[in-house]
Amino acid sequence: LSYISGVTVLGTPAEVYFFGTQYWVILVGIACMGVTVAFVYLPVFLQLQISSSYQYLELRFNSAVRTAACVLFIIDELLFLPIVLYVPSLAFNQVTGVGLHLIGSIVCAVCIFYTSVGGLKAVVWTDTLQILLMFFSVILVIVIGTINIGGVGEVWKRASDGGRLQLWNFDPNPLERHTFWSLVIGGYIYWTAFNSVNQTMVQRYLALPNLRQAQAAMGMFTAGILIFLSFCCFAGVLIYATYYDCDPLSAKMIKAEDQLLPLYVMQTTHYILGIPGLFIAGVFSAALSSLSTVLNSTTAVIMTDILEPVCHCKLTGIWKSVLARGLVIVLGLISIGCLFIVEHLGSVLQVVYTLGAIAAGTSFGVFSLGILFPWANTKGALTGAIAGATLIGWISIGSQAAVASGKLAPEKLPLSVEGCSTVKDEFSVQYFNVSPVMEPLSYSTFSSPTPHPHVSRSEDDVFVLYKLSYQWLTPLGFCTVMVVGLIVSFCTGGCDEEKLNPDLFTPLVRNWLLRRRRQREEAGETKEPVGDGELDREVYSVEFIPMDERHVNANGSSHVISANVDETAGLINKTSHRFFLLALSDLI
Repeated sequence: LSYISGVTVLGTPAEVYFFGTQYWVILVGIACMGVTVAFVYLPVFLQLQISSSYQYLELRFNSAVRTAACVLFIIDELLFLPIVLYVPSLAFNQVTGVGLHLIGSIVCAVCIFYTSVGGLKAVVWTDTLQILLMFFSVILVIVIGTINIGGVGEVWKRASDGGRLQLWNFDPNPLERHTFWSLVIGGYIYWTAFNSVNQTMVQRYLALPNLRQAQAAMGMFTAGILIFLSFCCFAGVLIYATYYDCDPLSAKMIKAEDQLLPLYVMQTTHYILGIPGLFIAGVFSAALSSLSTVLNSTTAVIMTDILEPVCHCKLTGIWKSVLARGLVIVLGLISIGCLFIVEHLGSVLQVVYTLGAIAAGTSFGVFSLGILFPWANTKGALTGAIAGATLIGWISIGSQAAVASGKLAPEKLPLSVEGCSTVKDEFSVQYFNVSPVMEPLSYSTFSSPTPHPHVSRSEDDVFVLYKLSYQWLTPLGFCTVMVVGLIVSFCTGGCDEEKLNPDLFTPLVRNWLLRRRRQREEAGETKEPVGDGELDREVYSVEFIPMDERHVNANGSSHVISANVDETAGLINKTSHRFFLLALSDLI
């Protein structure tokens, strides 16, 4: 939860408020993600027991692919860090008036301190406490708000009257912001990309003793995120039921879409001592858990996957510790500086999906090439990565530039301001901004509201791909890498399965490779592994050993006892075309 929770707390309710409950359908994709990660990707990393997920790419392809993926990861985290800081700063600014950049600096300083001093252990413990606080605060606010409004039935009635209850939009138009297809397919690939191969998650899986416990943890994570996202989506419906006749953004009660939930909390729970503060603490907890995770994992990738293999820096002892702390500080300072950019972009949820797609779709595609397709080679992986990152980077940056310039704006569902003149009787004006730091909001501020610009505008001069739904960006990047990578691999000779270490593949493909080798052994054919994914001075036996019969080490990882096989003269020189068709037929 810690990787996305800070954005989810504020971004999801705002998304549902402005665009309806269609976003709720993303839970279907997330549920499928949990199954895919647990049974397709987790077994590979737990089998290899590597310290970094990007080490896999060097084992499967070569160091160039590993370095390229690491650079993408670092860029992605540098784009994500300022968004994480922006979330609590925005919420605290709403209730106190303290400047965004000052709040962001303080939050970052606190997080840098306990991350650099405590390392991964501090991150795990603080994340646990922060996530519990975040859950409790959000649930408590929803319960209180539902009671105040008259129950769940009244909430659904107002949402239905306002056209917010939408679940079955099957429009295939990829320019439509939310449809059943974009949320199920796009949500599935986006969430799988981040939870299957991203270092921030893989480092946690590898901390568990065996595959069974890692799969159980993945199941609990999936259940937790489904429940939490459901609460956040309901919070968006609840906010609309509260402001169904007076949109706060149109009435200028807030400056940004993502301030909706903080405003709602201040207005509906102000009479209960401590609840507003508890909610703000929950938002800060969500942000700190995300920030600490990103800082720790990014530092680990820079040191493990960049400095040591690429720059050949062999640091030990105190110097390694000093460098790690220094990197955490530098990353924190960069994120503070980028706050000036983030505040001019749109909804934080859309920004995260859009910018995150550059690295998420590309990296996920490269890992999937290696884990699922034995015939994918280094040339295909590199070419696919370049093609995917270039395409999605161009679309993501172009669309965000169009949003920032005002040329592109999503069309929101209808919003009303007819009841704004009666707000003074229901909520005291002093609770719109409770801090003496800010000038109190007067009745005249919202007695003559300006309608929010949700009306249609001409976007003919905006390039069509910039108008693509942000949910489709990660799938587009993933598919680009897969298609280009497989075509280039096929055209450049593919990769013979006899050269490959079966442990580098998902269990289904691994067992297929071992079965093929047993068949070749029976026919008297063996090959010495050379090239992509080769074994170090070892030739695998072709004996097939099922997963449940493998020897399990004390740490829970399994292995196949291999034996050297004498090289024979009966090597078969098949073409890559024949291998491709034969492999495809066996998989089917």
